[in-house]
Amino acid sequence: MFDSLKSKLKNVLNKSSSKLDSEKIYEGLPAEDAPGTKPPAPEKEALPAKEAPAPEKKEGGVSRKEQLKQNKQKKPSRGESGPTAGGMVGDSGKKIKADPLDDLLDELEVILLESDVAYPVVQDIILGVRDNLLNKKYGRHFTLEEVVETAVKESVRNVLKVNEFDFDKWVDDQERPIVMMFVGINGTGKTTTIAKIAKRLTDSGKSVVIAACDTFRAGAIEQLSIHAERLGVKIVKQGQDADPSAVAFDAIEHARSKRKDVVLLDTAGRMQTNNNLIDEMKKIARISKPALKIFIGDALAGNDAVEQAKVFDAAIGIDAIVLTKIDTDAKGGAALSIAHTIGKPIAFVSDGQRYEDLQVFDSGWMLDRLFE
Repeated sequence: MFDSLKSKLKNVLNKSSSKLDSEKIYEGLPAEDAPGTKPPAPEKEALPAKEAPAPEKKEGGVSRKEQLKQNKQKKPSRGESGPTAGGMVGDSGKKIKADPLDDLLDELEVILLESDVAYPVVQDIILGVRDNLLNKKYGRHFTLEEVVETAVKESVRNVLKVNEFDFDKWVDDQERPIVMMFVGINGTGKTTTIAKIAKRLTDSGKSVVIAACDTFRAGAIEQLSIHAERLGVKIVKQGQDADPSAVAFDAIEHARSKRKDVVLLDTAGRMQTNNNLIDEMKKIARISKPALKIFIGDALAGNDAVEQAKVFDAAIGIDAIVLTKIDTDAKGGAALSIAHTIGKPIAFVSDGQRYEDLQVFDSGWMLDRLFE
C-alpha cells in the first residue's frame, strides 16, 4: 500500500542531509553549531588551589548542571512520539537558508506530482514544509534528517486533517430513520461498499434497509439482493427500468413503518459526464432528502477520482467519501488529494473484498503507512 510514494519519500528524506549541507545552509554561526553536531568543550584554565570553586551539588552521582543539560538534549526513544517542528524551534540554534531548501522542495514537488497528488495539494504541502523550515532556528541536538522529516510529516498531516469525520458517533446522534445515499461511477465497488457499511451498522445493533435504486442494470439489483440475504437485512427493490426515486421512497416509508434505523440507497453507477443520469441522481436526492451523501471513489483512479468527486459535489453536495481498492494503490495520491480538494472528509477506506475490510480513515492511519 502506497509503496511507490513511500519509497520516493524515503529517498528524498535520506538525501536531505547531503542536499542541505550543514556548512552551506545555516546562517549566522559556524558550521560546527549546526544540528547534529556537538559544541566544542571549553578550554579549562588552571586555578590556584585556594581559589578552586566548590563542587556543585550532585543528584544521583550527576551534577545539577549536567543533569539539566542531559534533560534538555534527551531524545524520545523508539515507540514514543517524536518532536514536532514547533518543538524543535528555539531561541538559539541555526537558521536554514532559502536556496538549498528550495532545491530539496523542488524534488519533493516532483515526487508528489508523480504519485498522482493533485497540484493544489502539492502546493499546500510544499508551502507547509517551507514555512516549517525556512528561517527557523533549530536546536543543535536535532539532525537535518529529523528536522526535514518532521516538517514533511506535519505538512502532510495538516492536508489530511480536513474535517475528520466520526461516522459511528454521527449515526448515534441522528433521528431515525437515517437515510444515506451512495453515488459514484461504475466499477468503483459502490455496491460492495454499501454491503460493508450495512455489516458495520448491524454489528453495532442498528437495523438496516437497503434500497436497490440502480434500476438501469438488472445485475446490480441481483448483486445487492445477494448481499442483503447474506447479511440478513431487508432489501426494497423493483424491476429493471423502474423509477429509482420510487424505490427510494418505498424503502424510506418501509423503514418508518417498521421503525428501522438506517436506509442505504444504492444508485446507478454513472459517469460524471452523463447529464441525464446526473439529473436522475438529483431527483433521488430531492425525494429522499438523505442526511448523508457519500461518494465512492476508486483510489487507483488518482486525479480522475478527484475530478469525479468535484462533479458529484457540485450536483448534489457530497458529505463524505469512501475510497476503495486502497490496498492495491501504490501511489497514494488520491488519498492525499481528494478530501483536501473538495473539502469533505474521507469516512472509510476499503482494503479488501470481505465485509470486514472497511477501515476508519484518519490522518494518523495515512501517516503510519507513508512513513513507517
